[in-house]
Amino acid sequence: MPQSTDGDRPRFSSRARWSAPKNRLALARERRRGEIFDLTESNPTRAGFDYPLEELASAMGRAARTPYSPDPYGLPSAREALSTELQCEADELVLTASTSEAYSFLFKLLCDAGDAVLSAVPSYPLIAEIAALDLVSVRHFALDLHGRWEVDAGRIRAALTDRVQAVVAVNPNNPTGSFLDAHDQAAIAACGLPVICDEVFLQYGLERRGTAFAGDDVLTFNLGGLSKSAGLPHYKLGWIRVRGPEPKRRQAIAALAVIADNFLSAATPVQAALPELLRIAPRIRAAIADRLQRNLRSLDAALAGVGSARRLPVEGGWSAVVRMPSTESDEAFALRLLEQSGVLVHPGYFFDFPSDGFFVVSLLTAPEVFDEGIRRVAGMIPR
Repeated sequence: MPQSTDGDRPRFSSRARWSAPKNRLALARERRRGEIFDLTESNPTRAGFDYPLEELASAMGRAARTPYSPDPYGLPSAREALSTELQCEADELVLTASTSEAYSFLFKLLCDAGDAVLSAVPSYPLIAEIAALDLVSVRHFALDLHGRWEVDAGRIRAALTDRVQAVVAVNPNNPTGSFLDAHDQAAIAACGLPVICDEVFLQYGLERRGTAFAGDDVLTFNLGGLSKSAGLPHYKLGWIRVRGPEPKRRQAIAALAVIADNFLSAATPVQAALPELLRIAPRIRAAIADRLQRNLRSLDAALAGVGSARRLPVEGGWSAVVRMPSTESDEAFALRLLEQSGVLVHPGYFFDFPSDGFFVVSLLTAPEVFDEGIRRVAGMIPR
């Protein structure tokens, strides 16, 4: 490995911010001595759900006996079970260890070093982090808020360059919770580029139901996984469904198999257990859905007496966005909230909101933490 001039320390690549300083909110959280009401919890295994542990253990115990016979697409039995769940053909599916890995596979498939993908803002920052590891940049177009968050085809066209090779869409968006309706999908497809559509939250409709990105006219990669659909992030299994015009779809599937064959990262036991896990998943998903609705009602009740704040539409997903007067920066409000009231929220700038005056909370949070945390937040919002 090439050496730097700084002693014996090796030279690291610039693909990620290896030594990036912690933000002020992270540092304030480390300094905090008292109890923290964490309204950012997104890990269902830490959110107080009663999992059917015996059934899960039995399923994985039986799957542990499966011999190792790797298939770059994923075990046929797993793909058949998933095809029934998704109502598609098994040959449309490629299994991965996670949705994050699925992104990386697709960036490898569609982009050369220095190319770019297009993504909406507000958005989850992980996409840019994964892209950077594959030497891909992310260009952005802004969502428009007109009663709901919407995609504008003109904004997409204005953001396109010769280096943009795909559009990344999140359905529903994280954190705005907006589903891609028929108009939004048409606006994205109109640019003619492959579409990577992250649909891990698709089954969690709150104020409406969503539909998968159609993928009829352009090459489309619909992403999902057990992390959200079954509340099992630690089981590490995701998938890519490849749709679109022939023969491009067949070519993409074959190319993805080459990439996947170099990693073979999806573990055999979880693939072998997938038929049983898919039968267990609806009960876990129902408990999560009930929690989301319950906490959304709690949020609305807490904000009812705060005329200066407004909870924005939440069509689906696990998060809610609150808009408030921008008398200070979002970071300053989040710091003040943590230091004075012991409540942790995500400031809007984490997700590239267009201005100050936004914060984001997780509806997954345990009810007793959520209720007290939101009560304290409501008391701190500028009037």
